[in-house]
Amino acid sequence: MINRLAVFGATGDLSARYLLPALAALRAAGHLDAGFQLTGASREDWDSEQFRRWAVAQLDRHGGSWPAGAREAVAAAARYRQADVTAPSDVAAAVAGDGPVAVYLALPPAVFPLAVTALHQAGLPPGSRIVLEKPFGEDLAGAQKLNGLLADLAPEQAVFRVDHFLAMTTVQNLLGSRLANRVLEPIWNSTHIAEVEIVWDETLALEGRAGYYDHVGALKDMVQNHLLQLLCLVAMEPPITLGERDLRDRKVDALRSVRILTEDDVVHRTRRARYLPGRIGDHDIPAYADEEGVSPERRTETFAEVELELDSWRWAGTRFRLRSGKALKRDRKEVAVRFRSVPHLPFGHSGEALPNVLRFVLEPEGLTLDLMGIGSKTNTLAPLSLSAQMEPPDLPAYGRLLLDVLNGDPALSIRGDEAEEAWRVLAPVLAAWDKGLVPLEEYPAGSDGPPPRQP
Repeated sequence: MINRLAVFGATGDLSARYLLPALAALRAAGHLDAGFQLTGASREDWDSEQFRRWAVAQLDRHGGSWPAGAREAVAAAARYRQADVTAPSDVAAAVAGDGPVAVYLALPPAVFPLAVTALHQAGLPPGSRIVLEKPFGEDLAGAQKLNGLLADLAPEQAVFRVDHFLAMTTVQNLLGSRLANRVLEPIWNSTHIAEVEIVWDETLALEGRAGYYDHVGALKDMVQNHLLQLLCLVAMEPPITLGERDLRDRKVDALRSVRILTEDDVVHRTRRARYLPGRIGDHDIPAYADEEGVSPERRTETFAEVELELDSWRWAGTRFRLRSGKALKRDRKEVAVRFRSVPHLPFGHSGEALPNVLRFVLEPEGLTLDLMGIGSKTNTLAPLSLSAQMEPPDLPAYGRLLLDVLNGDPALSIRGDEAEEAWRVLAPVLAAWDKGLVPLEEYPAGSDGPPPRQP
């Protein structure tokens, strides 16, 4: 297990909200010993004591559920280096120390190539690992270039392209429900499943993230990575084991089976929109174009929807609908598996038989199954819903990912060819949108999104 972690971009939101609390969780669970070292590197002109004070404040704010002793231990293990991540000398000073180091690039994606080049020039101790946040590249060509730079720096097994969705309890239960229950696997195919809807709708608006979000939009921020990863887990063939090679091979197979959209497909099977002024709860929300830091001429979308089909024996004829939007009326974060209707109902005129839906609810984490049953009147159909709550995880998602990094288990990280396949799937969408072939629709903040298309 690696006992040193260097975080570049250590004073940013990712460190404050997720990485520091994750380290406290690992310490509380006994996964980090007293010799663990944390190096924070960023542009701020701080010393180590200032960084520790900042870390304590962030841990109190975002990691208060973990014991005070664990939070204090993480802050005490921290030191700070002012660094330009593109300068090899600064990078070398930040990663200096005894033994291998895990280097976490908590940076904007556009900086990744420069930072990786600087790491290569600075040199890493043998056995070190490198961690990158999504998106991996800004398009297919960018992903290929980044993968080439990473290959020069470290072997693929030491590169962790992390997606915290893969460590969520409900996402893990996608695999558990499919692969450990005989009742599901025989019907997990297009004969029985009409549509899989993968949704991340949120009431959250921009919330001060214009510097990042206005350069990517909903398609790159959510669909290209998080939601395509969920598609992989739903659609892949059962792996021989959950080891990194078997699991990641099957995920790549699923992505390769996605039928590439033509321009006409993009026009009819994708949507993009951005929010207008509106009200969510007690808050008035300005139009996205009027948010501070937004450049309206970029025409960045805050809502994206893509309908895909897979060319495979298992899934030919099933629709996969991926959707994500901001500033919507309600939070809806789930994978909804919609089954086909039964071929015959022996109940006469007894009401509508709604399709069965199995929902993996991502936040709050849970599982529901919508069925049909007999109502209070004889032979009258009525909806029936079964639900289950997931056991609270022993580690938060980022805690699980950091533990995998320190232990050297890349099973839940994205392999280089997988990152490229994900861009290949959406490349035609990006190209057609850049040409203006799909209009940028609008929807009021606090609504259900853009109105349904007319048939």
